[in-house]
Amino acid sequence: MENIIFEARGLVKRYGQVTALDGTDFSLRAGEILAVIGDNGAGKSSLIKALSGATIPDSGDIFLDGKPVKFRSPIDARHHGIETVYQDLAVAPAMTIAENLFLGREILRPGLLAKLFRVIDHKKMLEEATQHMQGLKIGIRSMSQAVETLSGGQRQGVAVARSAAFAQHVVIMDEPTAALGVKEGNMVLDLIRRVRENGLPVIIISHNMPHVFEIADRIHIQRLGKRAAVVDPKKLSMSDTVAIMTGAMRTEDIPTEMLA
Repeated sequence: MENIIFEARGLVKRYGQVTALDGTDFSLRAGEILAVIGDNGAGKSSLIKALSGATIPDSGDIFLDGKPVKFRSPIDARHHGIETVYQDLAVAPAMTIAENLFLGREILRPGLLAKLFRVIDHKKMLEEATQHMQGLKIGIRSMSQAVETLSGGQRQGVAVARSAAFAQHVVIMDEPTAALGVKEGNMVLDLIRRVRENGLPVIIISHNMPHVFEIADRIHIQRLGKRAAVVDPKKLSMSDTVAIMTGAMRTEDIPTEMLA
């Protein structure tokens, strides 16, 4: 029996006359990396926004560990242990790595007065940031350096580490290797694998098909607002996957053994 920990059934989202999600389904298994792919306008962004609390679907249901949940905001999703790394990273360049890791979730010093005046415990944040970065094997010289001094891949590493540090159920990553060179892109792929090895399932949205086929355990293909298929990248070729995504191959023509 497959262990589905995060699921959506029949999600519908309309923007005026445009139907972005047309009864789409979704399922994420424990301990997997699931890639979500689709052409522009396929509804993949709307799906991810619904799963991360950034959009409220018009109808349909979302389940976490088999229990129905309703996310009214990204903070709601966070409270349920779902963290999202957006394409723009949302890091504060002038702040240190440690400060970025705890941005919005700063550790306060103990004691009533410290909490009353929000006295931040920088030493504890530095210690915990170092542990998180070392746990994911992100080689950065000092947690006290400003994020603006880092390379693109290292900045992505900070954003991923922040999500992995606080996620209890799922990490969602939007185009995690976009605008990165080959070396840095591979670094981020290794980082995603380590997040999974640490026990967190990962959803990645990507246009980079070689990266998708290198890292994904399953591929969710979104087309015309619906889930067209979920395929096994070890059994279905990249060209056939793209054919399903674009509509050149019909879903019913996919051999059953290629589905996942």
